[in-house]
Amino acid sequence: MEKGQSRRTAIKNIVAGTLALGASAALSSFTADNAENIEETNALKGNINHAVCRWCFSKLDLDTLCVEAKKIGIKAIDLVGPKDWPTLKKHGLDSSMCNGAEINLVDGFNDPAFHATLIKNYTEMIPLVAAAGYKNLICFSGNRRGKDDETGLKNCVEGLKKILPLAEKHKVVLVMELLNSKVNHKDYQCDRTSWGAELAKRLGSENFKLLYDIYHMQIDEGDVIHTIKENHQYIGHYHTAGVPGRNEIDDTQELYYPAIMRAIHATGFKGYVAQEFIPLKDDKIQSLKTAVKICDI
Repeated sequence: MEKGQSRRTAIKNIVAGTLALGASAALSSFTADNAENIEETNALKGNINHAVCRWCFSKLDLDTLCVEAKKIGIKAIDLVGPKDWPTLKKHGLDSSMCNGAEINLVDGFNDPAFHATLIKNYTEMIPLVAAAGYKNLICFSGNRRGKDDETGLKNCVEGLKKILPLAEKHKVVLVMELLNSKVNHKDYQCDRTSWGAELAKRLGSENFKLLYDIYHMQIDEGDVIHTIKENHQYIGHYHTAGVPGRNEIDDTQELYYPAIMRAIHATGFKGYVAQEFIPLKDDKIQSLKTAVKICDI
């Protein structure tokens, strides 16, 4: 479980409301203290489009999060649905990953029992996303519940093919998130990049992509930079968080985010990288500011 609250609970609530330097130099440049000392007036470099996930900062009202995000240079808020889009528009921020069509994280496209509900939900939501001027709409494989990889793939293809033509018509991208099944989301099926990439190949549409969650994939498979290089054509979005713990991405955890961001940028990626860590420090906004600076290569 994530600390403070689970993402599963947070998203359920939202849905319910919406239908290479030397080692010493490199480590020094990575410390939170140095990142915090960078002048606030420093413009971001523009190589990464920064976003932040709403649920991680749920103790702040959305207006406040939008104001603080804009000060940092963040362009978008992740994982908000239609009821919150007017607030984002008021502040001139994008909805970088829309939600509200999914049932939850465990009942997904890998099980035909949920196809009727999912097809109805996504058929209603896709035009709303497009009308609002947004692009990405999240989806989930769901839990295995005893299904092998091939059965899960076939079921996902069957369900997703029924809504992909509508997504293509409205220029909306359905984005399936990769989640770890080792720590946070036991039994989740889309828990390896290779499985998600195979699904994308079978669907054969630019309107289906993967959400490569760096935190989750470090836990379940590691080899993050190589995996991104080999599969970037199937990836439409990225999430960050510290490993272990899902907290700040500073030098208390094992991932070196500047190198990961350079790898993402080198693929020609033009989408969003969203911070999805749960801040432990008292100054939550400073933690967010530090994370953006670390990732702003």
